[in-house]
Amino acid sequence: MEKKRVVVTGMGVISPVGTGLNKFWDSLVKGKSGIDKITRFDTSDLPSRIAGEVRDFNPEAYIEKKELKRLDRFTQFAISATKMALEDADLDLSTVDKTRIGVILGSGIGGNATWEEQHSILLSKGPKRVSPFFIPMMIVNMASGQVSMAFGLKGPNFTVVTACASGTNAIGEAFRTLQRGDADIIISGGTEAPITMLSLAGFSSMKALSSRNDEPSLASRPFDRERDGFVMGEGAGILVMESLDSALKRNAKIYGEVVGYGSTADAYHLTQPSPEGEGASRAMEAAISDAGISPSDVDYINAHGTSTPLNDKFETMAIKNTFGEHAYKLAVSSTKSMTGHLLGAAGAVEIVATLLSVYNDEIPPTINYENPDPECDLDYVPNRAVKRTVNIALSNSMGFGGHNACIIVKKFK
Repeated sequence: MEKKRVVVTGMGVISPVGTGLNKFWDSLVKGKSGIDKITRFDTSDLPSRIAGEVRDFNPEAYIEKKELKRLDRFTQFAISATKMALEDADLDLSTVDKTRIGVILGSGIGGNATWEEQHSILLSKGPKRVSPFFIPMMIVNMASGQVSMAFGLKGPNFTVVTACASGTNAIGEAFRTLQRGDADIIISGGTEAPITMLSLAGFSSMKALSSRNDEPSLASRPFDRERDGFVMGEGAGILVMESLDSALKRNAKIYGEVVGYGSTADAYHLTQPSPEGEGASRAMEAAISDAGISPSDVDYINAHGTSTPLNDKFETMAIKNTFGEHAYKLAVSSTKSMTGHLLGAAGAVEIVATLLSVYNDEIPPTINYENPDPECDLDYVPNRAVKRTVNIALSNSMGFGGHNACIIVKKFK
């Protein structure tokens, strides 16, 4: 059976550097950091007291007030970003067959804030005071479930949970579903709202987070020699993905075409990447093969680039192993330097950035790149965006548990 071509016709984003596509992209190309001291709770007992909080999001602009009390923040993000993406795609749902529209989202943690709040109520007030909405607010699949209910979408519906690769895997699975013809349109991406006391405490105990608390905007510094851990972020990235037939039929604007997807496992360690990025390299190779292109055809990589010592070193090695000499001609940047690490939503927000790079022929920088690391010796687009033709771009994601995912997008022609 011939595979259908898949394009992206609408995007919505909620991020620490801005809500909405225009604000998000403007901040990225200007190298603005969205990282600051945490404002939502007292962090004085925590080793890491900084994060990429979303500060310009008003959920009441997208969701009825009475409904908000029944939705964890990660689900609020998902519904709101979906509404943005549908509007951006100029998709009138009353004119299409909703049984042919699916929802495939990724989230690594889900309703963590609800879990913590209700557990506190259990301990302080007893089991009878636990909310009847606790379970349906907290479970990770509820973002895709609630999006389908909010917009009446009755096609394939599921949630991918692969830690920090969740958003990318969700988009990859949506790509496969559309290629097979199992749907005409899929709402896909990732959402996460992990900035809570328990999450910060857990990641801090693992020594995974940056402790550069006095210089928040300088803390996320992927590939820089002085990097000391990632900075947690929150938000959502949502794509309207369509078969090319569907998009052409309604004369839709097209941001780019999804052409390749690779997914592998390290089978190595709970949290550390496999030595020399072996698993990540295989994921990139699989995506390149799936796209039917040569490694030398890739112009830009939006790297996973977490600002942790091992990830950045091994991802650099993986890129060199995959691309050979072409690795030194590629542009490689990490937008996490500005947004922080959105965990399960990271890959989705980064694919939005990757598609905008292809659409606008501009590559966002890796900010805070001040001290070259001899083990990280590629072109990381340091500190300033560059104007460059980007025909084909790749986005990497890697998650705890050894999950690797890679998506390749290209200019639509």
